[in-house]
Amino acid sequence: MAASSAIPQLAIYGCFNSKKGRLLEEGSKDRHPKPSFERSPFQRDRDRIIHSVAFRRLKHKTQVFLYHEGDYFRTRLTHSLEVAQIARTMARALGLNEDIAEAVALAHDLGHPPFGHAGEDALNIAMQDFGGFDHNEQSLRVLTLLEHRYADFDGLNLTFETIDGVLKHNGPLLEKGGDRSHLRQTVKDLDSKWGLDLELYPSAESQIANLSDDIAYLSHDFDDALRAELLTLSQIDELPVVGAILNQLHSEYGVLPMGRLTHELTRALISHFVQDLLHCSQARIADAAPQSVEDVRRAGQPLILHSPEAAAELRILRDFLMKYSWRHYKVNRMTSKSRKTLTALFQRFTEEVNLLPTDWQEKAEKGDEKHKARVIADYLASMTDRYALLEYERIFETGPILS
Repeated sequence: MAASSAIPQLAIYGCFNSKKGRLLEEGSKDRHPKPSFERSPFQRDRDRIIHSVAFRRLKHKTQVFLYHEGDYFRTRLTHSLEVAQIARTMARALGLNEDIAEAVALAHDLGHPPFGHAGEDALNIAMQDFGGFDHNEQSLRVLTLLEHRYADFDGLNLTFETIDGVLKHNGPLLEKGGDRSHLRQTVKDLDSKWGLDLELYPSAESQIANLSDDIAYLSHDFDDALRAELLTLSQIDELPVVGAILNQLHSEYGVLPMGRLTHELTRALISHFVQDLLHCSQARIADAAPQSVEDVRRAGQPLILHSPEAAAELRILRDFLMKYSWRHYKVNRMTSKSRKTLTALFQRFTEEVNLLPTDWQEKAEKGDEKHKARVIADYLASMTDRYALLEYERIFETGPILS
């Protein structure tokens, strides 16, 4: 099904108002602006995310390649924008709320540390005695604790539905009556305050945003890897979907310059998986016949889903990229240096907390060793790639003190 440019009739199962609102009530003091009649609560969520410090920092955080590898390659910021574009398109096609789909898409990677998954692995190992490190939990920490922009509260005080979508990036966190002991501490704390319905699915809009993430990175990573010469066309011309697209492009256009070819390949990959997701989801929704967003959340299964054939194709593409791109020796060298950088910084700050910037030092000294470790992890996770490398130079390299 092709998405229409006209605004469709809103579906009865869409998420068009907030069930629980925001954790903290706003607008109770005279100096606060009156509630916005121009923007919905979910539009306000999106705008708060875009104006956050953490969102701006994604510009210089690794997707696959470090910022200095080249200006063309995706960063966490450009990836998040691509996810949001795909999510909005699909939400509109299904008659859902584009704004919450966009908000969840823009927020989903805010907790990523510098250096991509290499940075996450390094922090998780460093934090193994203090609760570990997980970028999904860190996104929650950013959204509810670490952004210090508003006079009356920490975090962004987003609506329940946006937090729910970010929290359940991979679906429900618990089975009904399931063991809660494995839950991350931030999740436990927020659940005790708000009641997160951890056994339920998120809204259809959030499910769309989360699957848009897979479509975006599995498509654009072929573009980046080909341009970086980690992959060759001969390596990928027999992959499912990819091979058929390349054959069609060659048949239509002959030999294309690499820049045009990789762009057309990315476009076609996104289109293939979006069309499949829309078609399969429409069938799922028709079978389930939800009459409200609560029906979607309590369906016991995702209603936004790929066909088995497309899901298998995505797994093959993911496995291929893992082997030949994400674990290419050139990328491995970068990730090895990245892990060393964050590991060394974590250890040194743990040993000498007085090396932290003054405000972070004051936070670290307000609790026990576990608290101190979490503050250090928050500090390191907030860094861009460039800042982490500069901080390493400040701490470990001889020479003048760098500002």
